Amino acid sequence: MAALETPEFMAAKVDEFGSPTSYNHYAVGWAWAMDTPFQWTKQVASHWGGTRNGTIVHWPAGIAEKGGLREQFTHCIDIAPTILEAAGLPEPTMVNGVQQTPMEGVSMLYTFDDPAATERHDLQYFEMFGNRGLYYKGWSAVTKHRTPWVMIGGEIPAFDDDVWELYDGRTDYSQARNLAADNPEMLAKLQRLWLIEATKYNVLPIDDRGIERATPETAGRPTLIRGTSQLLFSGMGRLSENSVVSIKNKSFSVTAELVIPEGGADGVIIAQGGRFGGWSLYAIGGRAVFVYNVLGIQTFRTEAELPIPAGKCQVRMEFGYDGGGLGKGGDVSLYYDGNPVGTGRVGATQAMVFSADETTDVGYESGTAVSSDYTTRDSRFTGRINWVQIDLGDDNNDHFIDPEERFRIIMARQ
Repeated sequence: MAALETPEFMAAKVDEFGSPTSYNHYAVGWAWAMDTPFQWTKQVASHWGGTRNGTIVHWPAGIAEKGGLREQFTHCIDIAPTILEAAGLPEPTMVNGVQQTPMEGVSMLYTFDDPAATERHDLQYFEMFGNRGLYYKGWSAVTKHRTPWVMIGGEIPAFDDDVWELYDGRTDYSQARNLAADNPEMLAKLQRLWLIEATKYNVLPIDDRGIERATPETAGRPTLIRGTSQLLFSGMGRLSENSVVSIKNKSFSVTAELVIPEGGADGVIIAQGGRFGGWSLYAIGGRAVFVYNVLGIQTFRTEAELPIPAGKCQVRMEFGYDGGGLGKGGDVSLYYDGNPVGTGRVGATQAMVFSADETTDVGYESGTAVSSDYTTRDSRFTGRINWVQIDLGDDNNDHFIDPEERFRIIMARQ
């Protein structure tokens, strides 16, 4: 990302900052500044700059005092218990026949009418990417293990080499005075409490990897999709990235069986991601087009030489990954019923994730548009989509999926 977003590139885009064409995600420097007076930022789960936020509770019928402040420690896990108690509802023990684990939070309702009430949530652990902290009755013990925006390179210490700090929140709101050397007994007590809490809540073993955790393949965790092929149908949409087979850092193909009316068809066949990263197979002017969008900065477009013929037709896109690392480019080939109709080149790809909020849609695009050739409003495919299939891996087979073979496979799976 840094290689693409050079100072020169950013300066050229300054008039677009804050507009729909910019991804409104401010830089680390601004995040850190806005966390003042606390240390560090989001993802640093040790210090208050990464975890402490003000909360507004609005309940005119249930809170007599107007505009009051409460100082008791609360955590996001306290919200659900608070709502349940306010509504007079018991904590659910079964949901859709599945037994629930007990909620770990504490209702904050006890503070609404008693600003001086004794704090009930007086112990809470924190951990993210090895950055650890513990709150206990006003005290906090913290250690920053790694810097979140240093994703590649940099020295990551062993957990045993992390330096713990100790703060007394009763007199030091902003964690400004480290008392570790002055009160080693309290620090040791809180470190032990952290280990007990981490064991209790299955935090151990700690995984301090960074960017490697972004994809299941590199993280070593299971995926929602089994195998190397996925079949989708028209109208399926808002599919999260984890619910679609991952095409990143590998060769893949997309095959769609379409019914094209006389006069041709336009619109999205399938699209994943959006304006700030993704890919789309669609038709414009009756011709099939494949676009790969890298972070909204680079766009690679391949268009078929011929319109999609009327009637039933299989439109297929093949992407041959270059290999040799993550985020590399590859060659694009387009086919109608197995016959080549166009080739192109993708110079680079996104290695880990397309978007935190964009999705995959079949027959339309619901978020922002991957390609400037269409908008979300006019993205619906004007023909008929019978199915779309994504296949992974190097494909040396025939480009055409035989309908009888597909039927036989489907019946065998019943």
